[in-house]
Amino acid sequence: MKSLSYRLKRAGLDKSRLNSFAVIGLGRFGASVAVTLERMGFSVIAIDKDENKVEEIKDYVSYAKVLDSTNINALREAGVQNVDVVIVSIAHDIEASVLTSLLVKELGVKFVIARAISEPHEKILDKIGVDLVVYPERDMGVRIAQRLVVPNVIDYMEFYANTKIFELEPPEAIVGKTIQELDLRKNYGLSIIAIQRGSDLISNISPSERIQKGDILYIIGSFENLNKFLSKL
Repeated sequence: MKSLSYRLKRAGLDKSRLNSFAVIGLGRFGASVAVTLERMGFSVIAIDKDENKVEEIKDYVSYAKVLDSTNINALREAGVQNVDVVIVSIAHDIEASVLTSLLVKELGVKFVIARAISEPHEKILDKIGVDLVVYPERDMGVRIAQRLVVPNVIDYMEFYANTKIFELEPPEAIVGKTIQELDLRKNYGLSIIAIQRGSDLISNISPSERIQKGDILYIIGSFENLNKFLSKL
């Protein structure tokens, strides 16, 4: 799985220079994405065929429009072709989701993200050339399960492919040990990239640095390797 930055770059976009988005489908997921992007300082066009949903969001985005997203002329009139990224978040109408995604690509939008509600839907969106397909219900389920079964993990973020950055409370078994003694890179393919110690963030970590109680470790690697390490303690 390629990172978002990689995918954007492949589409000729620089993540740091994005400034405009369109969100089509204003259910809870789509509305949340639209409002969050607007609050972050981006220009957002919010679109839905449901007048009530558009009315609810109109004061929180740059532009809100009631329209049928399966009509290419309506999309063009709304200026969808001029934004950097379109997010298609049509939840319960797979046909409309697929057709809207196709039309947005036809309008020449460089990067299209679409929400899937099932694995077959995900496969169809991928086949028609959607740049990034998200499946939030499944992904959240996986995330919660992984956090439950891997001890000491506070949180994590996707980094690249199967690689993640974990926020970890150090198990008692490693408190007092040095980075060199643990040798996570050699033994488990993991690397401690930073240590939060109180209000201090230690990023230039010496091999002689000892793990202290109350530290928060930032570790890069895979879930499988982290689980192997923790299960050995």
